[in-house]
Amino acid sequence: MNFGRGPSVVLNVGGTRYSFSREVLKDFPLRRVSRLHGCLSEQDVLEVCDDYDRERNEYFFDRHSEAFGFIMLYVRHGHLRFVPHMCELSFYNEMIYWGLEGSHLDYCCQRRLDDRMSETCTYYAAEEPPGEAAGGPQDKGRRPAGAEGRKWLERMRRTFEEPTSSLAAQVLATVSILFVIVSMVVLCASTLPEWRAPENRSVEEQSRYTAESVREPSGIIEAICIGWFTAECIVRFIVSKNKCEFVRRPLNIIDLLAITPYYISVLMTVFTGENSQLQRAGVTLRVLRMMRIFWVIKLARHFIGLQTLGLTLKRCYREMVMLLVFICVAMAIFSALSQLLENGLDLGTKNKDYASIPAACWWVIISMTTVGYGDMCPITVPGRILGGICVVSGIVLLALPITFIYHSFVQCYHELKFRSARYSRSLSAEFLN
Repeated sequence: MNFGRGPSVVLNVGGTRYSFSREVLKDFPLRRVSRLHGCLSEQDVLEVCDDYDRERNEYFFDRHSEAFGFIMLYVRHGHLRFVPHMCELSFYNEMIYWGLEGSHLDYCCQRRLDDRMSETCTYYAAEEPPGEAAGGPQDKGRRPAGAEGRKWLERMRRTFEEPTSSLAAQVLATVSILFVIVSMVVLCASTLPEWRAPENRSVEEQSRYTAESVREPSGIIEAICIGWFTAECIVRFIVSKNKCEFVRRPLNIIDLLAITPYYISVLMTVFTGENSQLQRAGVTLRVLRMMRIFWVIKLARHFIGLQTLGLTLKRCYREMVMLLVFICVAMAIFSALSQLLENGLDLGTKNKDYASIPAACWWVIISMTTVGYGDMCPITVPGRILGGICVVSGIVLLALPITFIYHSFVQCYHELKFRSARYSRSLSAEFLN
């Protein structure tokens, strides 16, 4: 700590005192408290807290003491919940003041906060440290060198992770979307017969990455897109805070699945040769090339709708499992009964489409989902009655978990929309500055 004396400091929050060592403040989980470590003068301290007692080395914050007590429980144990009998929005205001976000709350409290925000249409902006938005030369001279480096990394991370956080992030997101669209258009066009007609090549030859194919316009465009996606992924990995968490995130895994097949295909062509049995078969390389379709999921970084869908599926996995269990149980029952009524009984008419229970499962699933392709249907009276029951039960079973999934979808949408609105306000402030 660059200001004050003594081996420890005292935080006075609404009359409740907390004592910490100087080293603890350096990496304190609460951003406002950790800013005290970089203060060089009493004026800097008063920009962070409300008052300062030099004799006691005590920092006073005129905030809700009970709310800060619950926030300290989160610092110690990693669980953040609302204070009983306290307004959710007031507690969230305290969280924003100390540098926390809604994502730090436990799941049950997140849902309460989302419901309250959607009812009142209230949005809070994270409070930025004074002077950071302007970033004048005087402030830069007072900050430690390490703080400048961390600030730069944080800006780079937000630029690549949050498309609405700054003007540069929006430009980068637009360029990335254009590359995804171009790559998808080239992938779709490469499957057209007219695309291969001038060269008169077979499908197997199309799947090979040869020197001639790389020089073609489609090969050049594909290489440029892969180069952009690779560079973007590498930069995002470098500026990420937690490298292990970065690798485990679903969108980053999708990025790797979309990029890796290109390099695998090139390496297979180089090491196996163009006339090998593997190249003549072409199946493996065609599968690898078709995995480029995962690029379209990269759009989830830039569109709230796709992010909402992914977050809903993540939070509603229990309901989704429940839905699958309902379908599987009904499928087992109706497929066995339909096979028995249409083919198992000696009624003079045997329906060959229902020769086995697995074959009847196909009819059950398209009937329960009300698709009804018509490729197979019951011909006996008991089978048709069973088919009607199957359709009605499918509608009921599918509708039961949908209510939970719908409510979760609305909450996820409000949460992501609030987050996007907050970064948009940061963008507006940056533009004005």
